[in-house]
Amino acid sequence: MFAKQHTKQQVRSAPDRRSRFGELAGAARFAGRNAPEFLRRVQSERRRAIAPAPFVPSPKLWPDLGLHAAWLGHSTVLIKIDGFTILTDPVLGQRCGVRMGPMTVGLKRIVAPALSRSALPHIDLILLSHAHFDHFDLASLRSLERSGASVVTARNTSDLLHVRRYKSVHELGWDEHTRVGPATITGIRVNHWGARLRSDVHRGFNGYLIETKRHRVVFGGDTALTDSFRAVRSSRPVDLAILPVGAYDPWIRVHCNPEQAWRMGADCGAEHLLPVHHQTFRLSREPYLEPVERFLDAAANHPDRVVATRIGHQWSEG
Repeated sequence: MFAKQHTKQQVRSAPDRRSRFGELAGAARFAGRNAPEFLRRVQSERRRAIAPAPFVPSPKLWPDLGLHAAWLGHSTVLIKIDGFTILTDPVLGQRCGVRMGPMTVGLKRIVAPALSRSALPHIDLILLSHAHFDHFDLASLRSLERSGASVVTARNTSDLLHVRRYKSVHELGWDEHTRVGPATITGIRVNHWGARLRSDVHRGFNGYLIETKRHRVVFGGDTALTDSFRAVRSSRPVDLAILPVGAYDPWIRVHCNPEQAWRMGADCGAEHLLPVHHQTFRLSREPYLEPVERFLDAAANHPDRVVATRIGHQWSEG
């Protein structure tokens, strides 16, 4: 099955106003129900400094040939495949949450992104897994408009974008595929949910398989344990699987734990695994470094297969 593609003639430039109104109204309802806890968190974090990224990658030095990746924080990974550059779930600001004018009201980062927007190279493709605030950050996406990038996103999420400000926008469902430049992108079924707010349950949620002539990369997005990644196996290996490892305590029904992430990496036949969705925002109760420590323990006798365990780490195949 093929993707639903929006052209500049078919889609309005501005996001659907109903989506924007619904987001603000839903945020207000959520704030009302959770006001005491939310205010306590805002107060405790207000004066907390955001730590700098421990490492700063140098993507401008990456050669065009080969597979390269850098973890910028949370689920944001910069990937270069034979000269084609991809950015996953870009979240580049100090907070993720609801945009109110020039401000974002929401969770504050623990660690800054490893690269600022101005330090990024040209992006050919923005890959969006689902519309949750910590993956589909409107401020970051606005900063990438008019840059010549294409977007691949989940079903029923493009209404949040200024579609005409991107080179192209493709919506994918599970097992659907589209081609952008030299890459074929296929939607993978994951075990999560897509609603940005409680009311918009129609929104999709994906993992992705990225395939070029020489390389295969899996981006898991957000997921609890699922057998879906077994379908990715083929005669060609998966060079790199980018899988979430955090926010499982107490949210194990919608977020995998590190051991389950390792299992899903094995299911898809990944030669290397890059753990994400940890060390960036305080989303759950597990200790700060527990996800990556447990993931390395799960790797047991294969620690060399785990790459980019600290924000800013970069990796090149071979």
